[in-house]
Amino acid sequence: MKHSHASLLLLLLAGPAWAEAPTIPADQAPNFVGKDATVCGKVESARYNENSEGQPTFLYLGGKFPAHKFSIRINGEHRGKFSPPPEQNEGKMVCTTGRVGRAPGNRAEMTITDPGELIIM
Repeated sequence: MKHSHASLLLLLLAGPAWAEAPTIPADQAPNFVGKDATVCGKVESARYNENSEGQPTFLYLGGKFPAHKFSIRINGEHRGKFSPPPEQNEGKMVCTTGRVGRAPGNRAEMTITDPGELIIM
């Protein structure tokens, strides 16, 4: 069964965890640094930095790296929980809920540790 993006978003917003935080597009995430929000958007590009400290994986929303507005960070210690690997979500619409932080380059970022924190539409 195939759902439209709008109907999936409505279903997600009906859940109690989603109801507490405002839902925003990725390009507005920099305005929510320090606040809780549900950030949604298309994964424009993704990268697994296996040779960097902490071996993070990044999902870039609101533009391709390095011009993105928001990134989802998954540190290497949590990467194994994700199947398929998180970078395979490139091109997909996703949402994640939590505290929006500040990443280098003055961009917004959210770190997640569990596949349940990444809703793929």
